[in-house]
Amino acid sequence: MARLLPLPERDRPLVFAHRGVSSEAPENTMAAFTLAKQKGVPGVELDIHLSSDGKLVVIHDHNTGRVAPGTDLDIEASTMAELKAVDIGSWKGSRFKDERPPLLAELFEELGGDLYFDVEIKSGESADRGLEAAFARLLSDFGFGAERIVVSSFNPLSIGRFKVACPSVPTGIIYCIDDDVPWYLRHGEGRWLGHADFLKPRSTQATRAGLSWSRMTGGRRVIPWTVDDPVEAARVLSIGCDGIISNVPHRLGLPGLS
Repeated sequence: MARLLPLPERDRPLVFAHRGVSSEAPENTMAAFTLAKQKGVPGVELDIHLSSDGKLVVIHDHNTGRVAPGTDLDIEASTMAELKAVDIGSWKGSRFKDERPPLLAELFEELGGDLYFDVEIKSGESADRGLEAAFARLLSDFGFGAERIVVSSFNPLSIGRFKVACPSVPTGIIYCIDDDVPWYLRHGEGRWLGHADFLKPRSTQATRAGLSWSRMTGGRRVIPWTVDDPVEAARVLSIGCDGIISNVPHRLGLPGLS
């Protein structure tokens, strides 16, 4: 089966700032995404959840405690108004105290013409809560497709649901060898369950042999995470990875990034 090429019209290597330039600004905030634009990084990686009132909110964890110390809101059980009341920037420095969890629509409105996006669907469940369908509708509203968006998740069922709702946008399966990842998904097995177009392994799992095998058995490209060392960046690109995801993309010595 032919696989969709991630961001086919974009220059290689693809470069994504992990949760924005999260090394210098609080992750998954407008400050971090704007900083990526300012530093010439062409793409950003980010995470989305569905709030209790059906809004697509950009935040990584399933609760607010880590990025807003002293709070413990469950993202899926909270309204967007409740989440907008949470300061997710002060932990990184007082100058970021006004940062709030952005809506995905707000990010697209502000920076949709300047960046490309790897949107990770955060879903630890098998049940369909409507996130994927809501996301597909939002992309349609903005007119965003394969030229601007790739979609990824650890959850192959989520990837499969999104693929049904939006078959023209490339999808990737994320994986690593961690205790919180089911043993049967630690080497990218979700590619078959979710019919994913590309692979997103932890960078240590991106090898020359693995890339060759992936392409021979399914034509899938590879975009590893999280690559913060220039030597590691050079390694994964030299073996044929299509791009990288990094907290410090502007420090990897890649052309055009400051």
